[in-house]
Formats: sequence, structure tokens, C-alpha cells
Amino acid sequence: MEKKMLSERKTPRILRTLPRDKAFYFFTSIGNYTGESASSLEEFVKKILDVNVKSLEFHLYRGDFGKWIASTLEDKVLANKVKKLRESKPIGIDLRDRLYLIVSKHYENLKKPRSTSSTFTKTKPTTITFGRSRSQETAKT
Repeated sequence: MEKKMLSERKTPRILRTLPRDKAFYFFTSIGNYTGESASSLEEFVKKILDVNVKSLEFHLYRGDFGKWIASTLEDKVLANKVKKLRESKPIGIDLRDRLYLIVSKHYENLKKPRSTSSTFTKTKPTTITFGRSRSQETAKT
């Protein structure tokens, strides 16, 4: 369970499809575009499994993933998780597996329908009298 819960109103914004100019473009090094891009968190999850692992290494260690997730997708929680992954310095297939696990799990949690909590209001206790009214009872005794 995440320490910080994302507000429900921010979730649709994080899950939106971005225009092409805001997409994440995968490179293996400066100037070496892989031909792959992601215009949403959903696409990003899928691309983690498809792109050359050298591209994942290149972007993770430059901080590109965290910056794009935080500023473009506006998901600070996931950006912090990716930053922590970077600090553990994984490489190769280990990097791909761990990055995929973090991002896909986060994505699935965002997609889950949130339960709505009921709001209860306090009301004054009500006295219910059956049959005779209080004044009728007093008059009879």
C-alpha cells in the first residue's frame, strides 16, 4: 500500500493520453532514437518490455523517466519510486524487470475503481412515543 494516496481527481490526469509533443521518446544515447515513444502511462508500461535495455539504462541514470513522470504526467508518487530505483543502480534485465514491476503495479493501482465512503451526519436523538402522548400519561396518573 502506498504511503501517500493519490487524490481521485488527479488520477484521470495521470492516466490521460498526451499529445505527441509531450510523449516520452526513447533513445539509447544522445542522438540515437530507438523509434519508440509513449504518449501515456499505459503505453510507457508496455514500452518498458519492448525497448532496448540500453535505452532504459540511458534514461534512468539521466533522470529522464522521473522528470517526465513528475512534470508531464504529474505523478510525483511514481516519480519518487523511479528515483529510488535509480539509487539502487540496477542494470540490464534486472533494471527492466524492476522498472516494469514498479510502473505496472502503480498503473494498475491507479486504474482500480476507488470505493466511495459514505458520509454520516450527526442528528439529535429522537424520542418515539407509542400510543398516548406524555401529557395523556401524566393526566391519567
